[in-house]
Amino acid sequence: MNKILITGGAGFIGTNVARALVAEGYTVTIFDNFLPQIHGTNKTLPDDIKDKVNLVVGDVCNKADFYNVLKDQDAIIHYAAETGTGQSMYAVGHYTNVNIQATANLCDYIINEQHTIKSVIVASSRSIYGEGKYFSKAHGFVYPNSRTYQSVNDSFEVSCPITGNFNLTVQPTDESSKIHPSSFYGITKQVQEQMIILATKLKNISGYALRYQNVYGPGQSLKNPYTGILSIFTRLALQNEEINIFEDGLESRDFVHIQDVVAATISCLKLDNKQQHVLNVGSGVAITVIEVAKEIVSYLKSNSTIKISGAFREGDIRHNFADLQLIKKIVGFKPEWGFKDGLHSFIDWALQQNDIPSDTSDYTKSLGELKEKGLLNG
Repeated sequence: MNKILITGGAGFIGTNVARALVAEGYTVTIFDNFLPQIHGTNKTLPDDIKDKVNLVVGDVCNKADFYNVLKDQDAIIHYAAETGTGQSMYAVGHYTNVNIQATANLCDYIINEQHTIKSVIVASSRSIYGEGKYFSKAHGFVYPNSRTYQSVNDSFEVSCPITGNFNLTVQPTDESSKIHPSSFYGITKQVQEQMIILATKLKNISGYALRYQNVYGPGQSLKNPYTGILSIFTRLALQNEEINIFEDGLESRDFVHIQDVVAATISCLKLDNKQQHVLNVGSGVAITVIEVAKEIVSYLKSNSTIKISGAFREGDIRHNFADLQLIKKIVGFKPEWGFKDGLHSFIDWALQQNDIPSDTSDYTKSLGELKEKGLLNG
C-alpha cells in the first residue's frame, strides 16, 4: 500500500498522521472542508506538509466529490466527523448526517464500486462506551447507567445498575465491555465503526475501528470552544480568566498524546491481513479534570482561579480509561508519553501560535447554548 487518503485530514489527528506517513514515503491525499469551527478562517495546511501531500477541498457529505477522491487509493483513514459530546446533544441531525451518512457513502463505495482499497481505518471514540467498566463486590463487573441531572447525586458518582448503591471501583474498559453511549456523538461513532467493520468484512479487506480516548498534543485546535478541555483551559489560563470545572473536578479521563495515536494508527495501517479489529487507543491511565486544570495553571504561572462549580452537563460520563491489552497483542502498541510531559509539549506549542483567539467569548457562548437547551445545569 502506498496511496493513502485521509478524510478530515486537515484536522488535528489527520495532519499529524499525514506528517508521519509522508516521512515514511507514502503518497498522501487529504480531503477536508476546513470547517470554520475547527479551523477558523484558515484554509491551508501546515507549512511543513502543504507541498508534500495532495489536498482536495471538499465535503464527505457530497457523494460525488467523495467518490471522486476515493479513486485509485490503497487505504482510507476516515477522520471526517463532527466531534464534541455537548454540541451533539442538540445538533442531532447535523451530527447524524456528517458522521453516519458520510460513512454510508464510503461503505457504498467499498461494496459497490471497483476500487483498489485494501484497508480502512475509522476513528471511533471512547464515548461509545458511555460510562466505563466498574467492579461491584456483590455483583462483579457492572456497567452503570448514564447519569442525568435528575438522577445524579451530590458526589456525582455512578451507581450500581443492580442495587443502586455507590460502592463501585472503576476498572480499565476493554473492547468487549458494554456499549451504551450517553451522547448522540457516541451513538454516531458506534454506528460508524460498525458500518466500516461490516463493509470491510464483506469485501475481505482489512478494517480497523480505533476507539481513541481523549487525544491531545501539539496541533490541537485552539479555536473550537465545544470540545477539548486542554485547549479550553489553556486559553482561559492564558487570559488569566476563571477556569470553571464541572461537577467536583474528580471526574476522570484517559488522555492520550497525539504521537502515541499516530504510532498506533500507522501500526494498524501496516497490518495488511484482511482482518477486522476494534481496538482501544489510549494511555491506560485515568487523570482527573482538577489535575489537568492545576497543572495548566501551574505550568503557565497563570493568575486564573479554579472554580469547582458543581455544574452538570447532560451526556457527560464520570470515568473511563482504556484497557490496552488487545491493541498490544494485535499491533504491539505501547504508549510512550506520560501526561505531564505530554501536556507541557502541548502548552509549549500553543505559546508559539499567533492565532489564539484574543478572548474567550466563544467559549462563553457555547456554554450559553447548552444552558438554553437545558443541557447544562448549575
